Amino acid sequence: MTDPIWRPFTQAKSAPPLPMAVRGEGAWIIDATGRRTLDLVSSWWVNLHGHAHPAIVQAIAEQAGRLEQVIFAEFSHEPAVRLATRLVDHLPGELSRVFFSDDGSTAVEVAIKMAHQFWRNKGEARNRVLGFEGGYHGDTVGAMSAGRSSGFFDAWNDLLFPVDVAPFAATWDGDPKVEAKEQAALAELDRILGAEGHRLSVAVIEPLVQGAGGMRMCRPEYLRAVADRVRAAGALLAFDEVMTGFGRTGTLFACLKAGVTPDLICLSKGLTGGFLAMAVTVASQTVWNAFLGDGIDQAFLHGHSYTANPLGCAAGLASLDLLESKATQDRIAAIERIHRQRLGALRSALHPRVTGTIAAFEVAGAGGYGNAETKRLKQALFEHGLLLRPLGNTLYLLPPYCITDDELNTAWDVIARLALGG
Repeated sequence: MTDPIWRPFTQAKSAPPLPMAVRGEGAWIIDATGRRTLDLVSSWWVNLHGHAHPAIVQAIAEQAGRLEQVIFAEFSHEPAVRLATRLVDHLPGELSRVFFSDDGSTAVEVAIKMAHQFWRNKGEARNRVLGFEGGYHGDTVGAMSAGRSSGFFDAWNDLLFPVDVAPFAATWDGDPKVEAKEQAALAELDRILGAEGHRLSVAVIEPLVQGAGGMRMCRPEYLRAVADRVRAAGALLAFDEVMTGFGRTGTLFACLKAGVTPDLICLSKGLTGGFLAMAVTVASQTVWNAFLGDGIDQAFLHGHSYTANPLGCAAGLASLDLLESKATQDRIAAIERIHRQRLGALRSALHPRVTGTIAAFEVAGAGGYGNAETKRLKQALFEHGLLLRPLGNTLYLLPPYCITDDELNTAWDVIARLALGG
């Protein structure tokens, strides 16, 4: 039988056949031949607690027996209210109004649309968006526009709207030039805001870690300086925490680690523990208030068929239970500790960096995205039982929290040998 599937991020003409996954157990994926592969990227960064976690399985099954879906414009339901309330309880400041959508790209799209209409409702002509070099925010048109500098969207440049792009002061452990880079990046941001700040509606940034851009990391103090400047220009600040949310940076959200409260925060990926597609955009009370009025034209007219799907909400609640547990918090701390120990010992690793459970470094000799050498390295790691997806010459680990110390150390042993010759 011919495979009818059009796969994502794949050149079908040259792509080899893929193994057939049939089962997941903790940090492992088992294919149809019985081969086990250690999932060190959490299956595109979504799987927090491991595959087929029984607590989330049970929560979805029980919810499916009560209510599987309902139109959210005409009915509310208890799982959505509980999930929204618990998220708000964990978020700082005025972040208190939860808008449900379906994936990370859409969560960012919602934030951009909210910001645009916020100023329109207030009668102010602010319609420009500020992004950051290397930022990636998803594949819908607004999200692509905000992340146009990532280089992933050249095929659709003529569809994208103009966006101001500021530098991102990426750094690594032991970077001797970090302060100079931050000063230069902030000086350019000052120049952009001086010219366009009066027209800026929102600045969109991945806090602390740029994901698809190569796991590029910045210091909290730099992020705070960016936030101060955006606020001084009178614009809204949106954090894309689609990847960094739910413990990935060591705290529940990167905004907490950085000590910055944005006006809008976008969450997805780990929201349901990797079980179902769901996203939220959480807005401040100030943003929410601008949409209250006597006419429908002031309301936010955006929605999705599966908005606040009860099964996804049940999964999200079960995932939060696990995430809040001491056992998970201990595992997050252990993963970071092992990353720092093992990466710190690899002297040939270029630009080593760790933030929470995310570790990354550059591999000398590897090329850009899809380069033959990068493909060779990926395949060699896979043949040794490791699922890793290099981002150009950046090799990174972002494992599920259930991974054991032995499993993670074994993975680092293979990486040291195959990627660094150690």
